[in-house]
Amino acid sequence: MAKSGLKLEARPQPSKAWSYGSPLLALVVTVIIGVILFAALGKDPVKGLGVFFWEPIKSGYALGELVVKATPLLLIALGLAVCFRSNVWNIGAEGQYIIGAVAASGVALLAEKTTGGWMVVPVIVAGIAGGMVWSGLTAFLRDKFNANEILVSLMLVYVAVQVLGYLVYGPWKDPLGYNFPQTKTFEAATRIPRLFQGSRVSIGVIFALVGVAGIWVFLFRTRAGFAQQVGGLAPAASRYAGFSSRRALWTALLVSGGMAGLAGALEVAGPIGQLTPYVPAGYGFAAIIVAYVGRLHPVGMVFSALLMSMFYIGGELAQSRLGLPKSLTGVFQGLLLFSLLACDTLVNYRLKWVQSAAAGGKK
Repeated sequence: MAKSGLKLEARPQPSKAWSYGSPLLALVVTVIIGVILFAALGKDPVKGLGVFFWEPIKSGYALGELVVKATPLLLIALGLAVCFRSNVWNIGAEGQYIIGAVAASGVALLAEKTTGGWMVVPVIVAGIAGGMVWSGLTAFLRDKFNANEILVSLMLVYVAVQVLGYLVYGPWKDPLGYNFPQTKTFEAATRIPRLFQGSRVSIGVIFALVGVAGIWVFLFRTRAGFAQQVGGLAPAASRYAGFSSRRALWTALLVSGGMAGLAGALEVAGPIGQLTPYVPAGYGFAAIIVAYVGRLHPVGMVFSALLMSMFYIGGELAQSRLGLPKSLTGVFQGLLLFSLLACDTLVNYRLKWVQSAAAGGKK
């Protein structure tokens, strides 16, 4: 016998309101689960939420640190949005970010004390080129051998980590670094200029905002961007229109790799100031969440990048102030992603109360 209850009913067409409201609902669900999690761990939920959502914005310096964390996330997410809209699944942006950092560091290490400020330009270019070369490997294997880009790009992340480890533990290790696995500190001429005195915010944020405008124009105001998206949504229609799927593949991966490599270059030549084994911070994987929470739209990803950087800073503060494990950052990231996937159901379905025939008869 059928029972009364809530049922999912397919919508005639996707709900535009819920396509924007779903990320907000997902955030609310994440906060609610976070409260339960803090209580289960024996911590004050109000204090726990304050660490994640108030501490990162309570002062000018805190806002600066929020922007520092958000910049690489936004840059990488912008490139991933081009890939995902093109139906190219680049999951290895973390590897492209690492190789971009390695390439930029290789150029930065060539500088001497007398080198001029012009050296910043080749450092940034090297980072972009490094990321493009690494993503180009995925494009080549997919293009020539039809290899799965998800597996190839993901496996290349681990190769990139090994390359980084070899260099900082081997030929690039600072001989005056007390045996720590890191390069020497980069010369001032290679460091990314800062925007404000007393803040770590660099011109990288300008690159990110220019990237937002550039990707928006490319995707929504150019024929090439239209071709990318048509190829992702309807490959058969794309071929019929004369668009090259091969060109779309290479464009998507090279743009994505270049943006990730730029993020890596800005990170090592900016806040870090040297190449260390701790350069892989998970930005390449977190940027996937940033891209989808931002609805693969450049403007939306600005806000989702700030939100994700809150989780990074909150996780660090929760570790030092509340004695919670560092992995709590990943827990909140995962909660946000799974909440979004669940809430996205409301885009194509609506909840409807269905009453059984028997129950209706009693009335």
